[in-house]
Amino acid sequence: MKVTDISASQFQEMVRAGANRLQANAEFVNSLNVFPVPDGDTGTNMNLSMASGAKEVSDSSSEKVGELADRLSKGLLMGARGNSGVILSQLFRGFSKNVEELETLSANDLAQAFKHGVNTAYNAVMKPVEGTILTVARVAAEYGEKKAADTDDCIEVMSAIVKGGKRALDKTPDLLPILKEVGVVDSGGQGLLFVYEGFLNALNGESENEDYSVSPAAMDELVNAEHHRSVQGQMSTDEITYGYCTEIMVQIGEGPTVESEFDYETFRNYLNELGDSLLVVNDDEIIKVHVHTEYPGEVMNYGQKFGSLTKVKVDNMRLQHETILSSEESQTESPQKQPRCAYAVITVAAGQGVKQLFESLGAKYVIPGGQTMNPSTEDITKAIDEVNADQVIILPNNKNIFMSANQAAELAEVPVEVVPSKTISQGMTAMLGFNERQSLTDNKEAMNQMLDTVVSGSITHAIRDSSIEGINIKKDDFLGMVDEKIVVSNADILASSKETLKQMITNETEIITIIIGEDGTKKDAEKLEEAVLAIDDELEVEIHEGDQPVYPYSFFS
Repeated sequence: MKVTDISASQFQEMVRAGANRLQANAEFVNSLNVFPVPDGDTGTNMNLSMASGAKEVSDSSSEKVGELADRLSKGLLMGARGNSGVILSQLFRGFSKNVEELETLSANDLAQAFKHGVNTAYNAVMKPVEGTILTVARVAAEYGEKKAADTDDCIEVMSAIVKGGKRALDKTPDLLPILKEVGVVDSGGQGLLFVYEGFLNALNGESENEDYSVSPAAMDELVNAEHHRSVQGQMSTDEITYGYCTEIMVQIGEGPTVESEFDYETFRNYLNELGDSLLVVNDDEIIKVHVHTEYPGEVMNYGQKFGSLTKVKVDNMRLQHETILSSEESQTESPQKQPRCAYAVITVAAGQGVKQLFESLGAKYVIPGGQTMNPSTEDITKAIDEVNADQVIILPNNKNIFMSANQAAELAEVPVEVVPSKTISQGMTAMLGFNERQSLTDNKEAMNQMLDTVVSGSITHAIRDSSIEGINIKKDDFLGMVDEKIVVSNADILASSKETLKQMITNETEIITIIIGEDGTKKDAEKLEEAVLAIDDELEVEIHEGDQPVYPYSFFS
């Protein structure tokens, strides 16, 4: 088989196959996270970013590859989450610019587009690091360009790109010592390689010509997105036609109630008659369903005809509606309806208590997110629009959100500066340097200086056995981190927390702040206060309810 020109339909299939292959392996990419903490979201970020681009391409009827590539680029741009997602979007931004006038792609066009994508991605990163997704993309493009000089076959060029990507990926541990220590390859590079392998499979005719689909593993993200895009704020409670948000999970073929063999179309068509906002995804073992209906019992009964119910969740949306209205009012009102203001600080945080703390410090808009749930470029862009300010400062509070924030700043129609806060505690401390009477540049400088005055600590749990910098880590241990470095691993949360606090305290420390997460307790926080005062009884200790996920306790001094 030989392909000398890639048509629009073939390019659509390449994108679909690349997105599906990445999606199918997203959890594997997540598992390559260097640190054994619950933040291994590279696979999730790349998957959701690529899915956004693939959806744009799938929805297009264009017969020109250049136009489809532009749709891919724009979908990736707005859907980009995390640094890996932003770099992926930049790779295809450069790719699309290089082919924007083309109806089809020759082998040389393909190679040059990948090369241009690499140049764009490297330029987008302030300090490119080798041994990452950038290295994999660069070497892959170099292999493609070399092959294109010898052949006019797009399949051979794409094969060379995949080959180069694999070789570069295998060498990433030699370029980044931490990868070698942990025994993994770069997660972003692995994710990109899955996309490229999907492209190659499509060119070889190895993928089925089906619509872009989503795996059960991504169902929760889709349900969250469905509700996030809800238009309930535009209706009264009486106008809700289907009042029960119903979710079930079915173990196919198990249990005494099984009557029928599962068929996707039959199953989906039946449930479609029972309500709206229907989402049905499945693999060989599991069916996941989300539907708004008046008959949740009928949804459950129907599901049992195909297997046992392993999860059931029903929410009365009419009862929830008044709460939703009040919580969405400030978030969904158009910028034109909000009073214009001179300044706005936008921050990213998870947990109602943390949100309130930021608002008390002067933040105008808190984007829900953080570790394991990075907001997209579009989420940040919408926040900039909604605050309706003459100038904006963004506090990402997570280094994996830096690139999305910077990308949103570039897209904004007003001056925006990003203060690179890596943690919640850095973000809160930076707020102390904000003065609305100062210029945007002066505020950025002052807030940047505040970042260096704080020591950040946190407690989380280990998701696997590991060994990092001489610390032996057991799965489910509580890890103590100081300024993002793991300093202790202990099965006892209080022991781990006390050691973390001990390492944070210096002769210059005056105040220790303890923020209690959703898995922490006030009782244990008070025990930690006693431990701090036992070290130095002149220290001041503040305790706040933060409700943040992932971290039972966060500290700063």
